[in-house]
Amino acid sequence: MVVRVTDIREWDADRPITMLTAYDTPTARIVDEAGIDMILVGDSVGNTMLGYENTLPVTIEQMMSHTSAVARGAENALVIADMPFLSYGASRADAIEHCGRMLKEANAAAIKLESGPHTVELTEELTNLGIPVQAHLGLTPQHEHQLGGLARQGTRTSAAEQIIELSSAHETAGAFSLVLEHVPANLAERITNELEIPTIGIGAGTHCDGQVLVVNDVIGLSERAAPFSAQFGEVGAEMRRAIDRYRDAVVQGEYPGEEHSHVEPDLFES
Repeated sequence: MVVRVTDIREWDADRPITMLTAYDTPTARIVDEAGIDMILVGDSVGNTMLGYENTLPVTIEQMMSHTSAVARGAENALVIADMPFLSYGASRADAIEHCGRMLKEANAAAIKLESGPHTVELTEELTNLGIPVQAHLGLTPQHEHQLGGLARQGTRTSAAEQIIELSSAHETAGAFSLVLEHVPANLAERITNELEIPTIGIGAGTHCDGQVLVVNDVIGLSERAAPFSAQFGEVGAEMRRAIDRYRDAVVQGEYPGEEHSHVEPDLFES
């Protein structure tokens, strides 16, 4: 079944929403075939796939390229494009153009904004223009320098109350769902109970309406995983074994074999 924004906004299934990142067509195809509801093309591509230390260097062009690749591999899952650092917030016109291009050119179905007071009006404007917005509160990695790192957010009453207020404000502005990252479980539970739109947790406990993780963490391909993440496979180890076997086969003359070659009988006959 094709998952649409309206399905997520009005989610009434008797199970949690599933969401996972993907950054390329083959991975998106596997994630989609597994029945994951939403695929986030995260700006985490910066540190998971492109070798950056964090997400800040990722450009709008890179995100469009990866989003297009994921969209080509996903037939049913809702594809959401993460808007990278400085692609919104500095100029309203640029923000609208960048978000619109994700739908118009990269074939995303929605965009995600690392949210704050500055994104409430933008969320409303984008929604009115037909650009679905997934909000993101709690730990917002694009603000890591301002936050002093990637620590848990909302651990003090004043900070928790601000997240609650911003959650409600973004719902009112038209966001169709809300990611809550690295916040106390009881804070996420309260927000989930107060909002009509679904919450998607990542390091936010068990009471959210859904969960999201970085695919590299899930499949065992990350060098460093977040403390709230979990590993469900050993893809990295299997890749190393396969590459070791390939190297040995070439060095020992076992590959290529006769079955991997073709001889054209009449090639040099006059």
